[in-house]
Amino acid sequence: MNHGLFIVIEGIDGTGKSTQVKRLGDWFESQGREVVLSREPTAGPWGSKVRESAASGRLSAAEELQCFLNDRAEHVRELIRPALAAGKVVILDRYYFSTMAYQGARGFDPVEIRRRNEEFAPVPDRLLIMDLDVDTALERIGVRGDTANEFEKRDSLERCREIFLSLRDESFVRVVPSGGSLDEVAEQVCLAVSDLLD
Repeated sequence: MNHGLFIVIEGIDGTGKSTQVKRLGDWFESQGREVVLSREPTAGPWGSKVRESAASGRLSAAEELQCFLNDRAEHVRELIRPALAAGKVVILDRYYFSTMAYQGARGFDPVEIRRRNEEFAPVPDRLLIMDLDVDTALERIGVRGDTANEFEKRDSLERCREIFLSLRDESFVRVVPSGGSLDEVAEQVCLAVSDLLD
């Protein structure tokens, strides 16, 4: 049985994460692997509370952080660990690195957030950070018909991008510029994980 692979795609809003998660899943399936795609926050009770708050007004910083931790613990227990144990490729659209970035932008210490998460959440085999300047990201959010929500304010996104890029020198991290065409970016994404198949 193939060993499981755990890949996370991160980045600020508007960088094309969701599209590339699906394309990467298709690519792994074409390599004969069984793939599980998921995202955070999840559709579970804690994740739903966070998603609703993006439109209705954000929760207090402490409550929001606790919701993310509760949602992730459930996600790890019910989906991520079982799928990896079964030898599947798990690809996530956001994980605890987003909590580091978005809650870090609200004043929490990203290093402490990471420590708390890694007490129970497995570290991915590969973290892909989709990188795009904030002006272009906000333009994309507008083009897709959305208005920027409570998580998508310019100052917050600038700080989030800084926190994501602060991870760039870690051995399991690859930064993928996401300003090109969907096909160009997808090619870079596949290249950034191809060594994991060896």
